[in-house]
Amino acid sequence: MIVRTLEQARQSDCRVKADNWESVRMLLKDDNMGFSFHITTLYANKETPIHYQNHLESVYCISGEGEVETVADGEVYAIKPGTLYVLDKHDKHLLRAFSEMTVACVFNPPLNGKETHDENGVYPLEAETIME
Repeated sequence: MIVRTLEQARQSDCRVKADNWESVRMLLKDDNMGFSFHITTLYANKETPIHYQNHLESVYCISGEGEVETVADGEVYAIKPGTLYVLDKHDKHLLRAFSEMTVACVFNPPLNGKETHDENGVYPLEAETIME
């Protein structure tokens, strides 16, 4: 059994920060579950271009408000607490946080731990692994 608290993970190497967000990676590839689980904070009034070419992701909004726009068709979807969106086709998208947002994210394949978006909004398939 794996038991972790958000606060424990936040105080460890499992906390990754970028310009527009920070992510606490609570479950990673080395946990051998076939997916990774993250609690991510998106900073207010920021837009993040993302294109997960190597991963599928589901995102559940816990708090805050924003929107996600799919680049291919320009569709815009409101995000508020209780909203789930799923990037099931490696959708290139723009994520906008109007207020600070807290979201729970699941990735398949799982992340190793240290991934951040490259210049195209992509996480690499293999990245540095967090050592505990």
